Amino acid sequence: MLLWIVLFVLVLVVFGLGFTLHILWYVAVALLILWVIGFLMRGRLSGRSTGRSHR
Repeated sequence: MLLWIVLFVLVLVVFGLGFTLHILWYVAVALLILWVIGFLMRGRLSGRSTGRSHR
């Protein structure tokens, strides 16, 4: 009986981790898209004279 409980808990932990990692991929992709949009908008709004100077 104890073996079944331990196995059940392990299955729940593995399922929870898999679900969490799956959600984290979506969060990472959404943040990457927002970062790229912000990077492009900052470059367009600031103009060439007020942007950072690159050597």
